[in-house]
Amino acid sequence: MFFDFSKRLLDIIGSGIGLIIFSPLFLITAILIKADSQGPVFYTPTRVGKDGEPFRMYKFRSMIMKRAGKKFVHAEEILKSNPKLLEQYKRNSYKLVDDPRVTVIGKFLRKYSIDEFPQLLNILKGEMSLVGPRAYMPDELAEQQKIYPMTIQYVATLLSIKPGATGPWQVGGRSKINFDHRVRMDAAYALRRSFAYDLGILLKTVPTVLKGEGAT
Repeated sequence: MFFDFSKRLLDIIGSGIGLIIFSPLFLITAILIKADSQGPVFYTPTRVGKDGEPFRMYKFRSMIMKRAGKKFVHAEEILKSNPKLLEQYKRNSYKLVDDPRVTVIGKFLRKYSIDEFPQLLNILKGEMSLVGPRAYMPDELAEQQKIYPMTIQYVATLLSIKPGATGPWQVGGRSKINFDHRVRMDAAYALRRSFAYDLGILLKTVPTVLKGEGAT
Protein backbone atom coordinates (compact mmCIF):
# COMPACT_ATOMS: atom_id res chain seq x y z
CA MET A 1 0.00 0.00 0.00
CA PHE A 2 2.79 2.44 0.96
CA PHE A 3 4.76 1.48 -2.15
CA ASP A 4 1.79 2.14 -4.47
CA PHE A 5 1.05 5.51 -2.83
CA SER A 6 4.70 6.60 -2.98
CA LYS A 7 5.09 5.41 -6.56
CA ARG A 8 2.01 7.40 -7.61
CA LEU A 9 3.34 10.50 -5.85
CA LEU A 10 6.66 10.17 -7.64
CA ASP A 11 4.83 9.67 -10.95
CA ILE A 12 2.89 12.91 -10.46
CA ILE A 13 6.00 14.89 -9.48
CA GLY A 14 8.18 13.33 -12.18
CA SER A 15 5.68 13.74 -15.02
CA GLY A 16 4.84 17.29 -13.96
CA ILE A 17 8.49 18.34 -13.91
CA GLY A 18 9.10 16.51 -17.19
CA LEU A 19 6.26 18.30 -18.97
CA ILE A 20 7.64 21.66 -17.86
CA ILE A 21 11.26 20.89 -18.80
CA PHE A 22 10.41 19.38 -22.18
CA SER A 23 7.76 21.91 -23.19
CA PRO A 24 10.17 23.69 -25.63
CA LEU A 25 10.99 20.30 -27.19
CA PHE A 26 7.27 19.57 -27.53
CA LEU A 27 6.79 22.81 -29.47
CA ILE A 28 9.75 22.22 -31.78
CA THR A 29 8.67 18.62 -32.41
CA ALA A 30 5.11 19.70 -33.25
CA ILE A 31 6.41 22.22 -35.82
CA LEU A 32 8.70 19.63 -37.45
CA ILE A 33 5.92 17.04 -37.68
CA LYS A 34 3.53 19.49 -39.36
CA ALA A 35 6.26 20.64 -41.76
CA ASP A 36 7.23 17.06 -42.66
CA SER A 37 3.85 15.50 -43.49
CA GLN A 38 0.10 16.04 -43.42
CA GLY A 39 -1.93 14.96 -40.43
CA PRO A 40 -2.23 15.73 -36.72
CA VAL A 41 0.73 16.23 -34.40
CA PHE A 42 -0.37 13.59 -31.92
CA TYR A 43 -1.33 9.95 -32.35
CA THR A 44 -3.49 8.30 -29.68
CA PRO A 45 -3.51 4.51 -30.15
CA THR A 46 -5.43 2.21 -27.82
CA ARG A 47 -3.29 0.32 -25.33
CA VAL A 48 -4.06 -2.21 -22.60
CA GLY A 49 -3.64 -0.83 -19.10
CA LYS A 50 -3.89 -2.16 -15.57
CA ASP A 51 -6.41 -5.00 -15.13
CA GLY A 52 -6.86 -5.12 -18.90
CA GLU A 53 -8.55 -1.70 -19.08
CA PRO A 54 -7.99 0.05 -22.44
CA PHE A 55 -6.75 3.63 -22.58
CA ARG A 56 -5.56 6.11 -25.19
CA MET A 57 -1.80 6.57 -25.21
CA TYR A 58 -0.38 9.96 -26.23
CA LYS A 59 2.44 9.88 -28.77
CA PHE A 60 3.92 12.23 -31.33
CA ARG A 61 2.89 11.02 -34.77
CA SER A 62 5.82 9.38 -36.53
CA MET A 63 4.00 7.74 -39.46
CA ILE A 64 2.30 8.88 -42.63
CA MET A 65 -1.41 9.55 -42.79
CA LYS A 66 -3.63 9.69 -45.87
CA ARG A 67 -6.63 11.94 -46.22
CA ALA A 68 -9.95 10.18 -46.83
CA GLY A 69 -12.57 12.88 -47.28
CA LYS A 70 -12.53 15.10 -44.21
CA LYS A 71 -10.66 12.54 -42.11
CA PHE A 72 -7.14 11.16 -42.02
CA VAL A 73 -6.50 7.43 -42.29
CA HIS A 74 -3.68 6.37 -39.97
CA ALA A 75 -0.79 4.09 -40.85
CA GLU A 76 -2.40 1.14 -39.03
CA GLU A 77 -5.28 1.18 -41.53
CA ILE A 78 -2.81 1.58 -44.39
CA LEU A 79 -0.99 -1.51 -43.11
CA LYS A 80 -4.21 -3.56 -43.09
CA SER A 81 -4.65 -2.82 -46.78
CA ASN A 82 -1.31 -4.51 -47.54
CA PRO A 83 -1.63 -8.25 -46.63
CA LYS A 84 2.03 -9.04 -47.33
CA LEU A 85 3.30 -6.22 -45.13
CA LEU A 86 0.73 -7.03 -42.44
CA GLU A 87 1.88 -10.65 -42.29
CA GLN A 88 5.51 -9.53 -41.97
CA TYR A 89 4.47 -7.10 -39.24
CA LYS A 90 2.75 -9.81 -37.18
CA ARG A 91 5.54 -12.32 -37.75
CA ASN A 92 8.12 -9.86 -36.44
CA SER A 93 6.40 -9.27 -33.05
CA TYR A 94 4.37 -6.33 -34.35
CA LYS A 95 7.39 -4.42 -35.61
CA LEU A 96 8.76 -3.67 -39.08
CA VAL A 97 12.42 -3.09 -39.87
CA ASP A 98 12.71 -0.09 -42.22
CA ASP A 99 8.98 0.49 -41.90
CA PRO A 100 7.87 2.32 -45.10
CA ARG A 101 5.13 4.12 -43.15
CA VAL A 102 7.56 6.04 -40.95
CA THR A 103 8.13 9.68 -41.95
CA VAL A 104 11.52 11.35 -42.26
CA ILE A 105 11.17 13.21 -38.96
CA GLY A 106 9.46 10.12 -37.52
CA LYS A 107 12.66 8.08 -37.92
CA PHE A 108 14.52 10.58 -35.78
CA LEU A 109 11.74 10.77 -33.19
CA ARG A 110 11.63 6.98 -32.88
CA LYS A 111 15.40 6.51 -32.75
CA TYR A 112 15.66 8.74 -29.68
CA SER A 113 12.19 7.87 -28.26
CA ILE A 114 11.03 11.49 -28.55
CA ASP A 115 7.71 10.23 -29.93
CA GLU A 116 7.11 8.64 -26.51
CA PHE A 117 7.51 11.85 -24.47
CA PRO A 118 3.78 12.76 -24.53
CA GLN A 119 3.21 9.68 -22.38
CA LEU A 120 4.07 12.02 -19.50
CA LEU A 121 0.42 13.11 -19.87
CA ASN A 122 -0.75 9.50 -19.40
CA ILE A 123 1.43 9.27 -16.30
CA LEU A 124 0.01 12.49 -14.87
CA LYS A 125 -3.52 11.19 -15.50
CA GLY A 126 -2.73 7.94 -13.68
CA GLU A 127 -3.05 5.64 -16.70
CA MET A 128 0.66 4.84 -16.76
CA SER A 129 3.70 4.97 -14.49
CA LEU A 130 7.25 6.19 -15.09
CA VAL A 131 8.45 2.58 -14.79
CA GLY A 132 6.42 -0.53 -15.54
CA PRO A 133 5.62 -3.21 -18.13
CA ARG A 134 5.23 -2.32 -21.78
CA ALA A 135 1.85 -0.88 -22.79
CA TYR A 136 0.70 -3.55 -25.23
CA MET A 137 -1.71 -3.22 -28.14
CA PRO A 138 -4.97 -5.20 -27.74
CA ASP A 139 -4.49 -7.06 -31.04
CA GLU A 140 -0.88 -7.80 -30.18
CA LEU A 141 -1.80 -9.44 -26.87
CA ALA A 142 -4.62 -11.47 -28.44
CA GLU A 143 -2.61 -12.72 -31.41
CA GLN A 144 0.69 -13.32 -29.64
CA GLN A 145 -0.89 -15.33 -26.83
CA LYS A 146 -2.28 -17.67 -29.50
CA ILE A 147 1.21 -18.11 -30.93
CA TYR A 148 2.81 -18.40 -27.48
CA PRO A 149 0.12 -19.97 -25.24
CA MET A 150 2.69 -20.46 -22.47
CA THR A 151 2.74 -16.67 -22.02
CA ILE A 152 -0.87 -16.38 -20.79
CA GLN A 153 0.18 -16.57 -17.13
CA TYR A 154 2.84 -13.89 -17.64
CA VAL A 155 0.40 -11.55 -19.38
CA ALA A 156 -2.02 -11.88 -16.46
CA THR A 157 0.76 -10.95 -14.04
CA LEU A 158 2.03 -7.90 -15.96
CA LEU A 159 -1.53 -6.57 -16.37
CA SER A 160 -1.91 -6.48 -12.58
CA ILE A 161 -0.02 -3.15 -12.53
CA LYS A 162 0.14 0.00 -14.63
CA PRO A 163 2.26 -0.02 -17.80
CA GLY A 164 5.32 2.20 -17.80
CA ALA A 165 6.93 4.78 -20.06
CA THR A 166 10.10 2.77 -19.51
CA GLY A 167 10.72 -0.68 -18.09
CA PRO A 168 12.92 -3.77 -18.17
CA TRP A 169 12.39 -4.51 -21.87
CA GLN A 170 13.15 -0.92 -22.93
CA VAL A 171 16.58 -1.03 -21.29
CA GLY A 172 17.17 -4.66 -22.17
CA GLY A 173 16.97 -4.57 -25.97
CA ARG A 174 13.60 -3.02 -26.91
CA SER A 175 12.47 -4.19 -30.36
CA LYS A 176 15.20 -6.86 -30.45
CA ILE A 177 13.28 -8.85 -27.83
CA ASN A 178 10.52 -11.24 -28.96
CA PHE A 179 7.07 -11.22 -27.36
CA ASP A 180 7.54 -14.39 -25.30
CA HIS A 181 10.75 -13.10 -23.71
CA ARG A 182 9.34 -9.59 -23.33
CA VAL A 183 6.29 -10.62 -21.29
CA ARG A 184 8.47 -12.76 -19.01
CA MET A 185 10.60 -9.71 -18.29
CA ASP A 186 7.50 -7.58 -17.63
CA ALA A 187 5.93 -10.20 -15.37
CA ALA A 188 9.19 -10.51 -13.42
CA TYR A 189 9.17 -6.74 -12.91
CA ALA A 190 5.57 -6.83 -11.63
CA LEU A 191 6.56 -9.39 -9.00
CA ARG A 192 9.82 -7.73 -8.02
CA ARG A 193 8.85 -4.04 -7.87
CA SER A 194 10.88 -1.80 -5.58
CA PHE A 195 12.19 1.78 -5.53
CA ALA A 196 15.74 0.53 -6.02
CA TYR A 197 14.72 -1.51 -9.08
CA ASP A 198 12.79 1.45 -10.56
CA LEU A 199 15.75 3.78 -9.99
CA GLY A 200 18.08 1.32 -11.71
CA ILE A 201 15.80 1.14 -14.76
CA LEU A 202 15.45 4.94 -14.93
CA LEU A 203 19.22 5.38 -14.79
CA LYS A 204 19.68 2.82 -17.59
CA THR A 205 16.97 4.47 -19.69
CA VAL A 206 18.92 7.70 -20.24
CA PRO A 207 21.97 6.18 -22.02
CA THR A 208 19.73 3.71 -23.89
CA VAL A 209 17.63 6.55 -25.30
CA LEU A 210 20.67 8.71 -26.14
CA LYS A 211 22.26 5.82 -28.03
CA GLY A 212 19.01 4.97 -29.81
CA GLU A 213 19.54 1.29 -29.05
CA GLY A 214 16.94 -1.20 -30.29
CA ALA A 215 14.58 1.47 -31.65
CA THR A 216 12.53 0.92 -34.83
